[in-house]
Amino acid sequence: MSTYPQPAPHQPQQSSPTSNKPNSQSVSPMSITRLFEKKALGEPIVMVTAYDYPSATVVDESGVDLVLVGDSAAMVVLGYPNTTPVSMDEMVMLSAAVRRGLKTPLLIGDMPFGSYEASNEQAIANAQRFIKEAGCDAVKLERGGASADRAKAIVDAGIPVMGHVGLTPQSAVQLGGFRAQGRTAARGREVIEEALQLQEAGCFAVVLEAVPSELTEALMPHLEIPAIGIGAGPAADGQVLVYHDLLGIWNGRPAKFVRQYAQVREEMVRGVSAYAYDVRERSYPAPEHGYGMSPDEAHELQNWAESLPVAPAAGKLG
Repeated sequence: MSTYPQPAPHQPQQSSPTSNKPNSQSVSPMSITRLFEKKALGEPIVMVTAYDYPSATVVDESGVDLVLVGDSAAMVVLGYPNTTPVSMDEMVMLSAAVRRGLKTPLLIGDMPFGSYEASNEQAIANAQRFIKEAGCDAVKLERGGASADRAKAIVDAGIPVMGHVGLTPQSAVQLGGFRAQGRTAARGREVIEEALQLQEAGCFAVVLEAVPSELTEALMPHLEIPAIGIGAGPAADGQVLVYHDLLGIWNGRPAKFVRQYAQVREEMVRGVSAYAYDVRERSYPAPEHGYGMSPDEAHELQNWAESLPVAPAAGKLG
């Protein structure tokens, strides 16, 4: 789940009012039981990714319900060309940083490519790393089929699992690239069957990525677990976006389903450019940015420094 280029251009949209955001300090920690309660009551579930301590503090203060340390970190944080190169060690490190910044949201670690496919034993061992080393509350893995078997093994080992169907970035090559899935009746049935397999395996929730709204609507009456959509229409129980997408930090064209609520990267570039200009103009640092010495101490230091050898002028070394 990440920032994948789409054929159609996307224009940033204005942000929504934030005056009614919940105060995370007054909200008890999110639990899987509360997620099911929200589904039963029809209360939308808010999920977002985060990858480090600063982003974790932001999303925590914003009052979201779920935080995913997604393997999208491979692209938006670590600079890989896609999600598959990111390692377990990298994901655990990033998840631990996010854990230190969260108080109330449920934290989910995204199991990277190659960390669960080989065997149930491998899947359980790596899922345990997210819980024991990073402090995650749950893990996420992609696809049904054999992955549903892995999910069941992890659940049986006592670790909550979130599933993920539709566009599954770790298998994007097999799916024909980063494009919407389930756009034919036959492929739509496959996506629905995968979601139901993950539910049967004991997953507590499932992500539906880049699938037609009609597919989501057809699936929802058959799901007892919460469904979190990303490019899956409004019928899902909740929505998730990548932090760097929704804030306009990612330097790339966002996917069709992304609404950008800010343009943070533009402001970051503006700020650093202004700093570079001030340094080159010698207007920074100004006197108010420095420290001083008493006149006597400064005089003593200056006398001592004058006794040291003078460095050769630039361009005259040697």
